[in-house]
Amino acid sequence: MTWETWVALGALVLAGCAVVIAALVLRRLRELRTSLAHEGAVAPEPEAPPTPRLVAFIANPSKPAVADARAEILRATAELGIATPLWLETTVEDPGVGQARDAVRRGADVVVVVGGDGTVRAVAEALVGTKTAMGIVPVGTGNLLARNLGLPLGDPTAALRIALDGTDRAIDVGWLRVLHDGSVEDDVTAAAARVTPTSQASRDHIFLVIAGVGFDAAMIADTDDDLKARVGWIAYFVSGVRHLHGRRLRAVVRIDDAPPETLRLRSLLVGNCGRLPGGITLLPDALIDDGWLDVAAIDTRGGVAGWAQLFGEVVLQGVGVRTELPAKIGRIDHTRGRTVHARFSSSEQVQVDGDIIGRARDVETRVDERALVVRVSPA
Repeated sequence: MTWETWVALGALVLAGCAVVIAALVLRRLRELRTSLAHEGAVAPEPEAPPTPRLVAFIANPSKPAVADARAEILRATAELGIATPLWLETTVEDPGVGQARDAVRRGADVVVVVGGDGTVRAVAEALVGTKTAMGIVPVGTGNLLARNLGLPLGDPTAALRIALDGTDRAIDVGWLRVLHDGSVEDDVTAAAARVTPTSQASRDHIFLVIAGVGFDAAMIADTDDDLKARVGWIAYFVSGVRHLHGRRLRAVVRIDDAPPETLRLRSLLVGNCGRLPGGITLLPDALIDDGWLDVAAIDTRGGVAGWAQLFGEVVLQGVGVRTELPAKIGRIDHTRGRTVHARFSSSEQVQVDGDIIGRARDVETRVDERALVVRVSPA
């Protein structure tokens, strides 16, 4: 090799050594800088713990299972670091509306219902329009809303976990108002009753699942409470047998701005969602947050045969099968709307989510879109 080649190789070697030395020097400087920083720095302040959440429980003490559920719930909340939850109990005079409003005033992050459908309705009435979420630990016979939200039944700890750490979901609510209870039959006085409502019609009644007039309400009104306590929702079917041969109703129904329609039926159901105990789905198209009320006009003729065909219709539609046979003696006709007005030829029983509110001849329902926040499973 010539001397020029040796010079070039030497320059490359020197350059490589310089790079390595520079890298080592820079690494050592970083280590020294880090060491000095640790020696002279003040230890960082620990992060402040999150502000304790205020959880309010509203319980119906008349439910036998509530006492056992309370001990389990308070133990679970303590394990989760919620040391001082509010525990408020309903009374005959106030089934939960006042307690829920009090919880919101006191800054509750979530209001958890420990009870059945009646307590759920009352608490929901107070929480409509607020940002406070409602959780549910279902303790009751029907647990209609809990079923439609897919909440666990018979497992208070699992339901509590969802109530505290679940996902918030805004759902629709329905309102039913009695325009005329049928106590006065002449049209002049009935019109006056609309201006000066009776005590029954003095306010809107909230429903979260289904409101109904006719057979279903009569069945619920006639259900034996002791039998219901022993056998649960099956007691409704026992009561229903006694009403199979009842008369058909005549009703004039108007949905939204459509022309009124005269119907013969056994029950008129207006629902926000449609799943009932026993795997029954009365309103298969109903969605709890779609801004619509689903309407079902139920009718039967031909005695027991009509009811048998009707039951078959319910079972089939629950699995997604619709039959369109003409002249059926047992049928369910479906439609939907945002307001439903129905006037009956006689005063009939009215129910909202399984609670009887009395008799009525003229009722109106409307939907309040996504007005209530509920806690559901993240899945």
